[in-house]
Amino acid sequence: MEMLEKTAHQWTEIPAGEVGEAVVAALAAGGVDHLFFTSGAEIVWFQEAIAKAHAQGRPAPRLITMTHEHTSLNAAIGYAAASGKPVAAAVHVDTGTLHYGGAIHTAKHAGLPVMIMAGGPPVSYPGSMRGSRDRGGHLWMQQGFDQNGIVRNYVKWDHRLEYQDNPGLMTSRALQVAQTEPRGPVYMSVPREVALLPARDTTFPSASQLGIPRPAAADPAGIRDIAQRLLRAERPYIVVSSSGRDPKTVPALVELCELLALPVVTSAFRAYHCFPMNHPLNLGAAKLSDADVVVALDANVPYVPGPAAPPASAYVAVIDPDPVRAGIPTYEFTADLRLTAGALGAIGALTEAVRATMSDADRGRIAERRARYDKAFTVRMDELERDAQSRANKTPIDELWLSHEIGKFVDDDTIVLDETLPHNQVERYLKCSVPGSYIANPASSGGYTSGAALGVKLAKPDKHVIAITGDGFYMFSTANAALLAGRMYGAPFTIVVYQNGAYSTGTLQVSTMYPDSFSKKVGYEGGTFGAIDFAKEAEACGAYGENVTDPSQIGAALKRAREANDRGLPAVIAVRVEPLY
Repeated sequence: MEMLEKTAHQWTEIPAGEVGEAVVAALAAGGVDHLFFTSGAEIVWFQEAIAKAHAQGRPAPRLITMTHEHTSLNAAIGYAAASGKPVAAAVHVDTGTLHYGGAIHTAKHAGLPVMIMAGGPPVSYPGSMRGSRDRGGHLWMQQGFDQNGIVRNYVKWDHRLEYQDNPGLMTSRALQVAQTEPRGPVYMSVPREVALLPARDTTFPSASQLGIPRPAAADPAGIRDIAQRLLRAERPYIVVSSSGRDPKTVPALVELCELLALPVVTSAFRAYHCFPMNHPLNLGAAKLSDADVVVALDANVPYVPGPAAPPASAYVAVIDPDPVRAGIPTYEFTADLRLTAGALGAIGALTEAVRATMSDADRGRIAERRARYDKAFTVRMDELERDAQSRANKTPIDELWLSHEIGKFVDDDTIVLDETLPHNQVERYLKCSVPGSYIANPASSGGYTSGAALGVKLAKPDKHVIAITGDGFYMFSTANAALLAGRMYGAPFTIVVYQNGAYSTGTLQVSTMYPDSFSKKVGYEGGTFGAIDFAKEAEACGAYGENVTDPSQIGAALKRAREANDRGLPAVIAVRVEPLY
């Protein structure tokens, strides 16, 4: 047998310099081309190292100035989601890490390679070495017992860079772990004194030289079992949530589903664009109560236990890079088969196995099922349109009419970021068909979309980016930081706000839990907050802002927002919809 030659890999080497320069060089060597940065006295070395590398013609990430840490990390998550690349964010010591806030939770559940970084406060005696404590009492107050402990529940790996470390190697190691399935965030803190030390180790391997593992291949016997059960099933479903992180899975899944007339159901927690929204086999958030076979594909919460769940008689198979979701302590979902596998390989293997054994009788039954779903799709779309039109003239604006108008406006050159809640039903009206054209908040921390929209636009500058959210989440997002950065870096996007002056948790959920609610009788104190002029806030950031109260003007307002984007301005369209109470 002919032996293949091993390709020689030259380790990265930097000119003699500081430890911080090695960290920056390793980020670049690891494929990180954007660093979302919020200023701090102990991380100024990032600015200097990046500027120096660019001046000397060496690769370094593009530094994006962010004025709030929460928005910064969400932007990094959005960039990774749209680009498929690893990304980094850096902030100020423990306080900046705390200001990352709920975005740390989002990073954990997004399944993306995000390197979360922070400076470490100086702890050396004043004057004893470069970077030691040199001013202000706050430097003493920033030292905690375990800064990394702030995020340890939410990251795959963490490290405090130490004197004895090879800084390039440790940075590469972080990126290696972040890109290993199941992918996820890592955290590294860098004390100021360490970053400013002369670099003793000026050579190091990149993350790819350390080796990024390929996704696991599914067990062939398990694949054959699932394929046979799908072929024999009368009411099969495939449940999706996150497989669309890899856009190549979308056409592969279409091929499999069309081959079997296999309907696709969105899991109880949707995240990425896994299947064309305008396809007759896309049933959205449908019930599984009549299923005889269910395949959950990279779906962290495949369904909510209860009347909509699969019956006990149904065969349930799980295909996932982490098929037991080890990061969720209590997980009561049962399955007849769990396969550890990447989605793309598993879809391809299933398609092959089905084609190899499909009979003429199978094809006949599948054709009948396909005809039923085609007919039901036409009926469903007609009913949806009639219902929307019945709401067209309501004031305050009906939330479903707003969802309808957004769906009508979105085209194939648009990426939608969705942080709306189920009562807005926006996913029923969207027709996103292009892989990567839809990204939902992948977790449950509100305030994702403003920062994420900035990150997506930086990753996909030729796309029109629309973020849709409620006013509560919009305020959580510290949107002014994203709007300002969008204008500064020529990355304009549009945010559409469903403005109802209330939290659904503090109104609808209160009434659900307490039907004869005392809280309702006093106006849901704690659940309502009135109206803010988001258009003026946007204008204060140098963006375009518009408030909409006339249902007939939604389409025109969205058009004006796109025109503002074309001029380089982010835009906010705040639509006053009917109250929740």
